[in-house]
Amino acid sequence: MDSIEKNNYLSELNKRSQNKRVTTDYQLTGLEVAMMLRDMKHKALYIKLAKQHGSDKIIAIAKTVLERKDIKNPGAYFMTLTKNL
Repeated sequence: MDSIEKNNYLSELNKRSQNKRVTTDYQLTGLEVAMMLRDMKHKALYIKLAKQHGSDKIIAIAKTVLERKDIKNPGAYFMTLTKNL
């Protein structure tokens, strides 16, 4: 009986972990920027930057990065532009 309850509990935790929620505006902005730059590996960094500097500034910088077609690594170029904030 104890193992059945443990299995139910673990399956419930597994279901909950699959349902990720975005609760604030800066989280949504950070995830959008990560998708725009195709850099989901550093999504936590983009969320942090959106929280610190504001969503409007971060999205504006990401759009300027995307407008330039000659950039090989958009994530790195984005970070060089955010150093000036």
